[in-house]
Amino acid sequence: MSPPKTTPPRLHAEERRRQLLDAALNLFSQRGFEGTTTKEIAAAAGVTEAIVFRHFPSKLALYQAVLQSCHESPEMQEWLARAKACMDVGDDAGLLRTIADKILSGYRVDTRLHRVILFAALEGHDQALALNRQISLPVFMQLCQYIQGRQESGKLRNYDPRMILAAIAGMASHYGTLTQMFGYESHLPDDQVAEIFTSMLMNGILPPSNGIQQSTANKEASRI
Repeated sequence: MSPPKTTPPRLHAEERRRQLLDAALNLFSQRGFEGTTTKEIAAAAGVTEAIVFRHFPSKLALYQAVLQSCHESPEMQEWLARAKACMDVGDDAGLLRTIADKILSGYRVDTRLHRVILFAALEGHDQALALNRQISLPVFMQLCQYIQGRQESGKLRNYDPRMILAAIAGMASHYGTLTQMFGYESHLPDDQVAEIFTSMLMNGILPPSNGIQQSTANKEASRI
């Protein structure tokens, strides 16, 4: 005699939606958009495919909701508040440290979003990449405007603000990729790594002034 069929526990609509988003995030991060089906997402969530479509009209809509939910998470809102606090008081090093720390902790705590975006790039999923840019660009432009304002007041040197942000984010992202995705050992805690990257960007890697000539790049930047 076959066991009786079990009915998925009834959840409130928002709870069910969060469950589906988490199941979808797991699978999209493992297989990408093209390699994941709504049937597999439903099975991972322990529901029928009809329930998936009750909350999301299509796989693409579900995928977009996954990206949106990651960018609007409580952790992201907390980081935005920390970044704003640094900008409000002109704490440039604190802002860069906050950016690096957020990226490093994101890789350490949960690499799924990073994997989803990487899959989108590898698959050539232009809609996903465009959506990710659309979501993240307002914050990026706000950071650029802050840096430009600090440059205009003489507090920071006149490097392209986009390059400054690319430098701090690039260091943190590459380190996170190496240690959390490629298996390289991490020898330092995140806060110490963020501090080192911030100091490198704020001060460079040359020793304090002792007769060593400025690099060509620094000389050029000084003329701007």
